[in-house]
Amino acid sequence: MIKVVLVEDQNLVREGIKGLLALREEIQVIGEAEDGEQGLDVLRDVQPDVVLLDIRMPKKDGVQMLHAMQSEGLTIPTLVLTTFDDHDLVLACLKAGAKGYLRKDVSLDELVSAIQTLSLGQDWVQPAVTSRIEGHKAAIAYTDAQAVQSLTSIELQVLRLIAAGYSNQEIAEALSKSVGTVRNQVSFILAKLDVRDRTRAVLKAIDLGII
Repeated sequence: MIKVVLVEDQNLVREGIKGLLALREEIQVIGEAEDGEQGLDVLRDVQPDVVLLDIRMPKKDGVQMLHAMQSEGLTIPTLVLTTFDDHDLVLACLKAGAKGYLRKDVSLDELVSAIQTLSLGQDWVQPAVTSRIEGHKAAIAYTDAQAVQSLTSIELQVLRLIAAGYSNQEIAEALSKSVGTVRNQVSFILAKLDVRDRTRAVLKAIDLGII
């Protein structure tokens, strides 16, 4: 018997999933919750083998609940329930410790297979969702590569000085440029890296390995 906790904010969806799982003798839903905070309370009281977790919920969403589970040592295999529109959130859930993800419109057999797989300590990946996410990641990587290539040598110098904590005035003095020229170069850097401010530009540059 695989014990499951179901965390889903939509009553009809939650009752539907619970009703379907009740048809299978090998699965038992031992707890349910309608948001992330309530989900954590349930997990503190019961010890399931698998958690079925919705991503978009009030109070605490799926990502926040996964982080909270990690911080509290609630290392329970978690299957994220998702739609095709949740690429970034699915990735965030996987980084936060989720062991698999599944669309909500799958068959009962596939849902049970996923639950069984996680209960055995293995990950579950759905090819259709995987291909969409990988395509999404590839598009982001391509855009980032274009951004790096578009930065000029002087813009890279300015970016490194920004990372070192230099003001526009100090950068202008270091590079023998006018403050206006430096200000324009900073604007170009922010636009090319698609960020809103200097701090985010530095963080993205570090992430991309530029500095």
